[in-house]
Amino acid sequence: MAYNLEKFKKGLDDLQIHLDEKQMGQFLTYYELLVETNKVMNLTAITEFDEVIEKHFLDSLSLCRVKDLRSIEDRPETYRILDLGTGAGFPGIPLKIAFPKLQIVLADSLNKRIRFLQEVIDTLGLEDVTAVHGRAEEMGRNTLYREQFDLCVSRAVANLSSLSEYCLPFVKMGGAFISYKSGEVDEEAAQAKRAIYLLGGEVKDIYKFDLFDQKRSFVVIEKERKTPKAYPRKAGTPTKEPLQ
Repeated sequence: MAYNLEKFKKGLDDLQIHLDEKQMGQFLTYYELLVETNKVMNLTAITEFDEVIEKHFLDSLSLCRVKDLRSIEDRPETYRILDLGTGAGFPGIPLKIAFPKLQIVLADSLNKRIRFLQEVIDTLGLEDVTAVHGRAEEMGRNTLYREQFDLCVSRAVANLSSLSEYCLPFVKMGGAFISYKSGEVDEEAAQAKRAIYLLGGEVKDIYKFDLFDQKRSFVVIEKERKTPKAYPRKAGTPTKEPLQ
């Protein structure tokens, strides 16, 4: 099928990302797998090509506005990224396609989504990317994952206080948690400030940008102290009772 790639190419130019033919093909195959699987499994409400390009692919790749992913790729030492609550693979899969040397773990609590992601990984021939089935509250207490990542990212829709309790336990000292948010995030970030401090983090930047007609932002939280052993709390609690 022929696709109009004008919007994608414009967005990539804005981000100063160059994709070769293979990478562009991987994105198109990913789109087709997403739409086909979405017919039998609820992965996304967004399926129209241009919308997926904008609201999933380019939004995911916008991380390079606040993180120099190309220089991270070129580091000799391992740099591990966790995409928590990845769902249909956002932002982790687009980041992996565009920056193939990144080492990424995709985590989600729904096993059928993990099976879909494994199919994507296998079909696209992606290496150094792992799909893991698990709840954040349990994984965050597991020594295999706790404080093992240089960067945790999440596009999950949740209160920043709850998200920080899910994500900061995974981040190494000196690493960061970056939350993908809408443009209106200042009040939410202010309300989460104490919780973030309690979890060992500090908000270093709120970066706002326009993605076509969408207002988007990144909340950059750096890990300055170890997360106390009491966190994350038991399953469901961070969402039901966000830290104040």
